[in-house]
Amino acid sequence: MFDFVNRKKRIVQIVLFLAVLPFMFWGVQSYRSDGSEGYVASVDGDEIKRREFEQALRDHQSRIRAMFGGNFDSAMLDSYEIKDSVLERLIQQRLLFKEAVSNGFTVLDSHLVNEIKQIPDFQVDNQFSKKQYETLLRNNGLSPLDFEAGKRQELLLEQLLDGYSENNFVSSNVVNKFLYLSEVQREIEQKQIRPEDFFTEIEPTEDQIAAYYNDHQADFYLPERVRVEYIVLSFDALADNEVVSEDAVLNYYQTHQQEFGQAEERKASHILISVSAAAAEEEKKRALEKAEDVLEQVQQNPERFTALAEEYSDDPGSASQGGDLGFFGRGVMVKAFEEVIFDMQPGEIRGPVETDFGYHIIQLTEIKEATTADLEEVRNQIEKNLKIEMVGSIFGEAVEDFGNTVYEQNDSLQPAADKFELTVQQSEWITRNSAESAMLQNPDLLAAIFSDDAILKKHNTNSIEVAPNTFVSARILEHRQETSQSLSIVSDEIVERLKKQLAAEKALKRGEEMLAGLVSGKADTIEWSESKRVSYMQSQDLNQDTIREIFKTDASTLPAYVGIANPEGGYSLIRISKIIEPKAVAEDNRTNFSRQLQQMMAQEETAAYLNGLRQRYDVIVKRDSY
Repeated sequence: MFDFVNRKKRIVQIVLFLAVLPFMFWGVQSYRSDGSEGYVASVDGDEIKRREFEQALRDHQSRIRAMFGGNFDSAMLDSYEIKDSVLERLIQQRLLFKEAVSNGFTVLDSHLVNEIKQIPDFQVDNQFSKKQYETLLRNNGLSPLDFEAGKRQELLLEQLLDGYSENNFVSSNVVNKFLYLSEVQREIEQKQIRPEDFFTEIEPTEDQIAAYYNDHQADFYLPERVRVEYIVLSFDALADNEVVSEDAVLNYYQTHQQEFGQAEERKASHILISVSAAAAEEEKKRALEKAEDVLEQVQQNPERFTALAEEYSDDPGSASQGGDLGFFGRGVMVKAFEEVIFDMQPGEIRGPVETDFGYHIIQLTEIKEATTADLEEVRNQIEKNLKIEMVGSIFGEAVEDFGNTVYEQNDSLQPAADKFELTVQQSEWITRNSAESAMLQNPDLLAAIFSDDAILKKHNTNSIEVAPNTFVSARILEHRQETSQSLSIVSDEIVERLKKQLAAEKALKRGEEMLAGLVSGKADTIEWSESKRVSYMQSQDLNQDTIREIFKTDASTLPAYVGIANPEGGYSLIRISKIIEPKAVAEDNRTNFSRQLQQMMAQEETAAYLNGLRQRYDVIVKRDSY
């Protein structure tokens, strides 16, 4: 089952998204203000303040740094994609909260109190400690009122989403078909009819060349083009110019130790005796007895753990590896499994441990202790973080000043370049639709460059945001009008185009003729490739369109033949010579698969629901404000 999850990464991403939903609502109330600092988005008039967004972004970045330690490239955390995803989570929080309230969901005080008491961080000797609770909140800058409001929201939204994650049904007929289609194989051979095999037969005539030129004259225009000089004001560039003191670096290092370490990891092996959490008590009892029997064998001869895992474990992802799960940190495994692992000593064996997957016998094999990077190893990262903090408070002002300068002194970029210590750069030839420099590819900037104000009056363009926190102003150096290229200049290019086009047509025609002959009973004299077995799960490098055609083809009489035009040109002729039926699936595995399929459908429905909410409400995002 762990192996199945590995093969369904997109589903895992959705599961992880739902797993981290609670973090979206942590302390939200404490970020709210009267709003004089502006907002980055609104949901049906409910504004997401810039301050709230920036705090959520910092929290997200801190969690990532803590997770990956000092070796993590923090530059990734400043990307547009990260900022956009954090804002999208805040928007989804608002959407879900509005939906929960409008549907009458509520959280009783008794339920809230019970949930908070169950949080391990607030417990001392497995009992809730009010002192521990208040101390931890205070250390995180939260009051009990703020935290409880956030926790209430979290529980409210869990109620809303539980309807999708907990209630789903997949019929046994669907499970059987899904299992069959995922495992059945067809043995095939191929013959590729390639366009290049026909190149030597094709020599375009003068008339064909002239006709192609007349029909495609627009392809041979040299479009209007310009060369420009430009300057770039970016958050990163301003940050790079800042100077950070040694005292500031040392203080940051001492107060952010959790960011520069590698969390403890443990390596373990397990033997899983699988049983559904929803199984009858008698079935669970049999599974437990089997687990206890295997545990006794392991305890009598621990050296046989690997062999016993291969023999008894129901986890296909690790059984073939002797039960080895590799190294992992906290938060990776299910809670009951993890709690036992992180309470064990190397070489120790425990079990049976019950989880939703069944009963586990666990052996801890190795511990990697938590480590902290030396100051010199993370100095560059710390300096960058401090520079970002320094520039964060002044960047908005600098952007406004930059825009005013290039507008008010619009006959040259040099004044703005001098003022902000920027380098004036020059481009190659660019057109209205393309530019070699990624910095100049923004559609708004290209429109400004090709405006009458820039071309005829030689003015600077306005300051235009081409990427998050990156602004550009450009000025034209040279301008050339659109011109047409003569037939003599483009003749060789046309010949190459015609050869490819006519060769592709010949390959397609030849392939279809060969397929028609085989289907009608003509003798099969084709030199086929080596045979291989394909399935929906093992495509053997064939694209999905080809796999679909292979499995759509009637194979009641063998050999059967199918052909498909290749996207890149040419034709694939395929002979289906054998059908390999799947082996019978054990009932336990079928039950586990059914449960996984139900979870997949639940996650897909939840994702669709979230997407639907995004469309139903009036959402405004101010992309230029973050």
